[in-house]
Amino acid sequence: MTLVNQDNFFLFTPMLHEVAASDLDMTHIVNPIRKLLKRVQFFQGQVEQIDLESKRVDVSHGVDRHRHQLEYDHLVIGLGNITNYYNLPGLEEHALTMKSLGDAIFLRNRLIQSLEEADFECTDARAPLMTIVAAGGGFAGVETIAAVNDFLREAVHFYKNLNARDLRLVLVHSGPVILPELSEKLGRYAAGKLGQRGVEIRLNTRVLGYRNGIVDLSDGSQVPAKTLVWTAGTAPHPILDTLPCKRERGRIATDRYMEVPAWPGVWAVGDCASTPDPRTGNPYPPTAQHALRQGRTLARNLCASIRGEAKKPFLFSALGQLAAIGKRTGVAQIFGMNFSGFIAWWLWRTIYLSKLPRLEKKCRVALDWTLDLLFSKDLVQFTTAHKAELRSREFAPDMLELKS
Repeated sequence: MTLVNQDNFFLFTPMLHEVAASDLDMTHIVNPIRKLLKRVQFFQGQVEQIDLESKRVDVSHGVDRHRHQLEYDHLVIGLGNITNYYNLPGLEEHALTMKSLGDAIFLRNRLIQSLEEADFECTDARAPLMTIVAAGGGFAGVETIAAVNDFLREAVHFYKNLNARDLRLVLVHSGPVILPELSEKLGRYAAGKLGQRGVEIRLNTRVLGYRNGIVDLSDGSQVPAKTLVWTAGTAPHPILDTLPCKRERGRIATDRYMEVPAWPGVWAVGDCASTPDPRTGNPYPPTAQHALRQGRTLARNLCASIRGEAKKPFLFSALGQLAAIGKRTGVAQIFGMNFSGFIAWWLWRTIYLSKLPRLEKKCRVALDWTLDLLFSKDLVQFTTAHKAELRSREFAPDMLELKS
């Protein structure tokens, strides 16, 4: 059994915004795949091509991106999704995202860099540095802007020339209420709390472009901002377009067992799969709780297929959803019941801490949260860039000199 992934770790994405806001250490929400799956052969690389007819996967890795070919009897496709910028001008080049650990670290560095720069700028040049725009009122956008707001309003007191009144945080959402995945009541509660804490919410508004440090909005207004966080769209992985199998809204269409029709031994799971609910015929939503259960059912069905046994359809009803909205408050909808305020925030932390793999990481995150109650947030800016000549340089054997 071989697992291919571009990173050698599993990222627990629900806590990503806490890394960006300096609440958690960046290594505490990731688990090394080699420790998680000790009996699985792991290959760190990028999937370049999938040949269903030849039963072969082309993978590239290394500095020179050389290729390997992996043959298979059974193939499980779980490529997830990518950010969709909808071809809006300037977004792909300049907007930040919140999908990877690198994204969270980059956003954290950008926030601290903006504070450092603004502390020595004149008033006119300071405003764009102190303005943060988040596009997308779903879970990622709301949790990110809430965490960033808490971080900046605490951090700004350490900069002698800055004031919390200089901060401007804007959440742009195309719908009439944020967090549409939850009830309208919870969405309005979350919007009210964010508004009380200084977050400006633009409803029924879309980002049209981001050029020269200015965010263009659909209501005709412009927001000068050095930082735009884009969480307003996803798209299926482009490799799926190359596969000769049926797709629904870009995702691979599977049967109720998560196997791809007409391609025995090929399975799809998670965000890249469209698996029908046998009770309604509609595809399951691409959420983490569905993907987790799909993975378990798929594993059983794959083993059953190898043994010639009967497979079982995937059946699951969502348990609920939660969102942290800053200042130890949250919103949650669990088993049809609404929770808000401190109890929802406590549920968020308790449930997600229980879902975090490995006891070691659970303890480290719990310790981070405890220390966060006692000490102020860290303002260290991590620098990861290398000199240009070292980035482009390849070390050849004749470059190595041994001296006795």
